[in-house]
Parts: sequence; structure tokens; C-alpha cells
Amino acid sequence: MKLLFVFLFAYVAFSCKQSVIETKVSKELDYELKIVSNQKALLILFPCFPCDIEHTKQEAKFIEHIDQQGITTLLFNFNQKLYLSDQEKKNIITRLIDILNQHQLNKVNLYIGGFSSGGNVAMLIGNELMKEQNSIQPKGVFVVDSPIDLEELYKSAKKDIEENVSKAAVEEGKFLIELFNKELGAPEDSIQNYEYYSPYLMSKNSNKNIQFLKNIKIRLYCEPDIEWQSSNRNRTYEDLNAFKLKKMASHLKAIGAKSVEFIETENRGFRANGQKHPHSWNIVEKESLVDWMLN
Repeated sequence: MKLLFVFLFAYVAFSCKQSVIETKVSKELDYELKIVSNQKALLILFPCFPCDIEHTKQEAKFIEHIDQQGITTLLFNFNQKLYLSDQEKKNIITRLIDILNQHQLNKVNLYIGGFSSGGNVAMLIGNELMKEQNSIQPKGVFVVDSPIDLEELYKSAKKDIEENVSKAAVEEGKFLIELFNKELGAPEDSIQNYEYYSPYLMSKNSNKNIQFLKNIKIRLYCEPDIEWQSSNRNRTYEDLNAFKLKKMASHLKAIGAKSVEFIETENRGFRANGQKHPHSWNIVEKESLVDWMLN
């Protein structure tokens, strides 16, 4: 009996050791790569406008231990972009190819995601990769509460300034108005610029920056916490990113997209410090995301 117990203990210990997937981390100024030894999928993430890799690691709780499920992660520092020029798209794609080739990573089961403005980047890059039939062909793209319609974002910024309910919203609104006026012009004068750069523009029902995503999997995450938005920002549902994302989901389905999921979460919007905020990485549920990527 004693010998049997020792044998079973050794077997369990060996099995547990075998189940741990080995990882290797590579860090550069513009990215951090965590490679798993038996890769099942590759997940590429872009941060929000003022954010970086450390912010993504701190706030995106779903990537904690995701390597143990066979998922390699590539976190980019590329930020401060709500939209991309053609040259910026080329530069990001070239850099991405260089990184994947340098580390000899399997590109077959590849997914791209981003939070807030990073979701805009994820969609634009994903669409460009599919459009150009690049050597990298993502299986899916997901965005987390992203401001995909730049015209609507401009209008929301003006409203936040005029209503002056939240100091943070007013400051952000002033920044956005100044940025857009300088780089794109006001929508009433330069709507063609907003159509050219927005992932999706409701007023024109424009799909040029998303149409090549229709043959891959798409997830659009949001948490339209109306009570929080009303009391903290005086916003209605139509003011939220959720409203625009839902419109885009319907448009994608109308042009033939077969795998579009519009995901409205409830009570998941909390920052790493415990602060309740529906505009958060944390609305993404890990198990569901992993299942989406691996099946």
C-alpha cells in the first residue's frame, strides 16, 4: 500500500509538471512578446490612446495566465491614434511581420484586439491585412468599447464641453476638438476626411475600412451602463460607443459578415484599482474569449 501511494504521488507530481506550458518573454521598446512552447493561437493587443504595455498588463485581466492555455501574446506600445494614415498602416504591418518572422511564430491562428482607440487600430490593421491578402491573415478581430465613428466622437466631445458635467470629460472633449480641427477639420466642412479615416461612419453608412473583415470572426464588446453614464456624464444610450458599435454590427451583417458578435456586458466594468467604470478592458470575459479563439 505504501509503495502504491508513493507511485501515485510521483505520477500526479509528474503530470502536474507536464501540464505547465513553458513560456519565453521578449521585450523591446515598442512591444512585449510572451511566447508559449506549444502555441495554439497568437493574440495581438493594442492599448488605449494614452496607454502603454504596462497599462494593458495591469487592466486586461483576461491575459493573466492565458499562456497556460496555449496562447502567445504580443502587446504593442503603439498608442495616441484614433485613426491611421495609409503609411501608418504599412509601417505597423511591416513591423508586425518583422516581429513574427524574427521569432518564427506560427501565424495560422492569429487574432487582433484593442481597447478604446486601440480597437480602432485593430480593426483598421485587420481590414488592411485582409484587403492586401497579406502573409498574415487574422482569424478574428475584437474591439473593446471603441469610438469607431469619428464624426459622432466629435459631436460627443462638443456636447461634453457644453454640458460641463464632468471635468475629465470636458478636458478630453477639448483635446479631441482641437485634434480633429487641426488634423481633419470640422465634420460639417470636411466630412470626407471623417469617412476616410473612421472604421465606420453612421451618417454615410461607410464600410470601406471594415468591408474586408466580413469573412473573419468579429467581436464588439461594450458595457452600456446607462445609470453610470447618466449620473457621471449625463449621457444617453445614443451618446455611447455601444450605440455606434451596434449599428456597425448590423451593417457588417448586412454586407455578408457571417460571424459578428455584438456583446453587451453587465457589471464587469471595473478598473484594476476597483473603480467602477464601464469603459474598461475588464469587460472582456477570459473563458469566452479563449473559447472563441480556439474553436
